[in-house]
Amino acid sequence: MKLTLDDLVTSVATDLMGVTHETLPAATKDLLHQLVDFLQVDLSFLRRNDHDLGATILIAEWPERLDIPEPDPLGVIFFATADPTFAALEHLSTVLTTDPHTDDEYQTRIRQGSGIQGVSLATVPLMSGPVTTGTLGFIKYGDRRWRPAEISALRAVAALLAQLQARVAAEEQLRYLAYHDELTGLATRRALADHLAERLRHGAPGPVAIIFLDVDRLKVLNSFFGHAAGDEFLQTLAERLLHASPEDHFLARLGGDEFVAVMNGPTTPNQVNAYAELLRQAALAPIPVGGEGISRAVSLGVALGEPGCAVAELMNQADQAMLQAKLRGGNNICLFTPALRERNAVGIDIELHLLAAIATNSLVLHYQPQVTLTTGEMIGVEALVRWPHPHLGLLQPSSFIELAEATNLAGELGRWVLNTSCRQAKAWHDRFPDRTPIGMSVNVSPAELITADFVESVRGILQECGLEGRHLTLEITENAIISDTEQALKTLRGLKEIGVKVAIDDFGTGYSSFAQLKTLPVDELKIDYGFVRDLGHNNDDLAIVHSIIGLANSFGMHTVAEGVETEVAAATLIALGCQHAQGFLYAKPVPAEDIEQLLTRPGAALRHPNRLGRPPS
Repeated sequence: MKLTLDDLVTSVATDLMGVTHETLPAATKDLLHQLVDFLQVDLSFLRRNDHDLGATILIAEWPERLDIPEPDPLGVIFFATADPTFAALEHLSTVLTTDPHTDDEYQTRIRQGSGIQGVSLATVPLMSGPVTTGTLGFIKYGDRRWRPAEISALRAVAALLAQLQARVAAEEQLRYLAYHDELTGLATRRALADHLAERLRHGAPGPVAIIFLDVDRLKVLNSFFGHAAGDEFLQTLAERLLHASPEDHFLARLGGDEFVAVMNGPTTPNQVNAYAELLRQAALAPIPVGGEGISRAVSLGVALGEPGCAVAELMNQADQAMLQAKLRGGNNICLFTPALRERNAVGIDIELHLLAAIATNSLVLHYQPQVTLTTGEMIGVEALVRWPHPHLGLLQPSSFIELAEATNLAGELGRWVLNTSCRQAKAWHDRFPDRTPIGMSVNVSPAELITADFVESVRGILQECGLEGRHLTLEITENAIISDTEQALKTLRGLKEIGVKVAIDDFGTGYSSFAQLKTLPVDELKIDYGFVRDLGHNNDDLAIVHSIIGLANSFGMHTVAEGVETEVAAATLIALGCQHAQGFLYAKPVPAEDIEQLLTRPGAALRHPNRLGRPPS
């Protein structure tokens, strides 16, 4: 049964429904073929209007010409120099028809492009609102009259084509946005994943090298110049990275200040390190921002994966290496290794479970005795936190304190330590009422020291435990004071008001000045282990310790030497006038039960000074 015009339009609508960007060229040719056969014309064509270029461009034709002149006079036709028929296509809104009896420039162009002497033409506009986006044309050699019903059907087909083109263009724009970063034009995370999936497929050449790049301290730039300036910086940085990269390498922006580079082809560690160094140097060059040349260093993590490796795994390895580069101070390149994986796995395990360990009282405190050097009698203890980890064993503070500070858990951890140690001190005082109450020393993190309500928190714990403030010494570092001097001073004065003593821990390793020390409400200086360890064998350490003790005496402060391990060091400290000490010579940090055994022997010396070696002359 012969198709009607309505059947034709319905068939075209059905055929175009599932067309995508990839199938559009083939579908267009099939459509033109179908229309040529149905209308019994000699050829059909589809043209696109490029209004930015000011031209009409041939997209498809059926049947395709076999001998196309070079240049093709029918390919790209500029409206400004076109014959009246082609010029009319720029803003065509109604169907345009011509016949072979018209001897004009259009018929001449057709003869030049196809060799046909005279044609009948019907051109239907493709519209998007008021804009003509293209034209659908039909040519019959010789004379042909176009019936109104045919014109109406062709307008319907043209409308379907215009809708298809708009849909495909929108889909292609979405695809472009999905695969190209809007700010920098680089590939997106999705495009990177697709690229790596292809590179890492089984049987592909390897190894595949990727570099994870993160800008160091970009937040400072954003805070000072604004986020628009930060975006400008990232755009220029992306251009620099592209310029420093071979054309066949793949560059993507994951978002924020994170970039990933993938080297093309199999790569050795030396090759990827050399490329990473090129990227590092390119990033270091000053970038104009807000009228100034701003430099930001970058941290780069390198990972190599063999085909068959999961994309997420290789990305994770590069990310871990980048974080390690940041831990080294930034402006660094780090290669992922199995050892790094193991170390990071431990860190991740600790981070995931630390808060729960604090909340469930899974931590424990060990206490290291502090003694009077001249008698060896225990006068106090320093509380040192330990974590009996279910998988990793007994963890020392060095394993998780830094991580607690980095994850904003320092306050939670500090409150737990302070509360537990104060309760323990009060329990000892109650159990041994005839003994001089021993003092409790607790370390305070820099973050805690500058917290506005820290003094009230300490006051509340003391009141809840029933412990007098004079039995508590809080140890702070010199650098904690430097970080926010005004708030630190306010906190220290508040602690003095509630009777709590303050000690500067690891004195001599920070940056506090003598003038500043004079103004601090501090009771005690703790001499760092590094200066005590070789006393009796190192004259430089001897001079430093002598100066610290003299400084403390002049300011009316006590001194506690940390890390005393030898009799010679202890004897030297006594000779220099140091009052107190702690270290393995007397006792290691021990559980509370062991301290109680010592408390049952009032006046017993942990190590009698008469048995100490003589100090050097």
